[in-house]
Amino acid sequence: MSEGIKVASIDDVEEGEAIVVEPEESGFEAKIAVFHSDNDEWYALDDTCTHADASLADGWIEGEEVECPMHTARFCLRTGKVLCMPATEDMRTHKVEVRGEDVYLFPGTPAEGD
Repeated sequence: MSEGIKVASIDDVEEGEAIVVEPEESGFEAKIAVFHSDNDEWYALDDTCTHADASLADGWIEGEEVECPMHTARFCLRTGKVLCMPATEDMRTHKVEVRGEDVYLFPGTPAEGD
């Protein structure tokens, strides 16, 4: 298994915020949003909402949920599951690991909540 790639330090992303990791950085075919939830957990999903072309990193994060900024579809950050319409397709998750002060992403490796 890959060692993962360092995408941030824990102080780089405030609780309730997210960053986007570009394909050029991750080697993965899609942009990945890395979320620092307001319960101090770290999650990663494909960045583009499955309902419309909107960045989930720009959405609203509450607990283990993110709300799409375009049409208010919500997804579980832990599992990627759709929580409400208008989205009907789940999001792909990616494993995230915090090592000391650093945040590592494992692009294409599903999170353990899947």
